[in-house]
Amino acid sequence: MVAQHPRPSARVGRPRALGPSESELSPRDQVLAAAAELFTENGYAATTTRAVAEKAGLRQASMYHYFARKEDILATLLESTVEPSLQLATALLARPGADPAARLWALASADAALLHRGLYNLGALYQLPEVRGERFAGFRGARARLRAAYGELLRLIAPDEPGRELRCDLLLGLVEGGVAVVRDRGRGSGDGSGGEAGGGYGTAEVGAAVADAVLRLAGCDRAAREAAALAGRELA
Repeated sequence: MVAQHPRPSARVGRPRALGPSESELSPRDQVLAAAAELFTENGYAATTTRAVAEKAGLRQASMYHYFARKEDILATLLESTVEPSLQLATALLARPGADPAARLWALASADAALLHRGLYNLGALYQLPEVRGERFAGFRGARARLRAAYGELLRLIAPDEPGRELRCDLLLGLVEGGVAVVRDRGRGSGDGSGGEAGGGYGTAEVGAAVADAVLRLAGCDRAAREAAALAGRELA
């Protein structure tokens, strides 16, 4: 199995964020968790640093010890949403002897599972106009490298298939957008499952379903998808 070792601040995840808890989170992570909730529920522009500090149970001056500006908080959150999956993608690409379809299944299922298990959908913040600024170049670069990893696995599966760039964009949209659809379905169902709880579906179920859809997009038939899923579980 490929071991993932995200840095501590990545515990917020993609788009994972835990509720502030003095017993479980450091003050820095309390700030990130509070900001994740407020940014996604109230909007980034409408959220003040004072509100984040109060939600985290800190004085505003104390919060500035960890983050000088609000955009530094957002940048850290967004970077943490791609780093675990990018680390896995890098490890999978370093295993040329493994079936590329199995590697693609492993990456897509883990990526989707990380999205699904979060309390707050930080992916909804990707399109903020502020994210086009220089402060977010690290996030944009990491996400571009993750997209490139998906594209390389697509190439290995079907080297002569035309339109790979378009299919790569569709693939990344399938992973990120597919999980968002599941979460939104749970939010509007009225059954108490709640979108923040992942739409009432199990994380492993969602990860496997998204990965299977990704392999369909890659052109794998049913037998190839089943074999890739079996091998992919050992890689992920």
